[in-house]
Amino acid sequence: MEAILIIAALALIIYCFRKYSTGKSGVKSEKFTSIDDRFNAERRARELEIDRLLDKMGSNGVADLSEKDRRRLEELSKK
Repeated sequence: MEAILIIAALALIIYCFRKYSTGKSGVKSEKFTSIDDRFNAERRARELEIDRLLDKMGSNGVADLSEKDRRRLEELSKK
């Protein structure tokens, strides 16, 4: 029984130190320095998603997209 407790304690200690040694605290921190940086990052992400959806379209145009992709493309194009 003592061996199991010792192993569990060691595993917990190793887990905690691994978490701190990698620099990750489990909380996602935002690395934007200003509102403009955040806006530009979000705009770039929207542009990349629009490009991905447009790349899916073939010779039939919007008809090649699924209903979900059509709705998402319409939503992104309004912003």
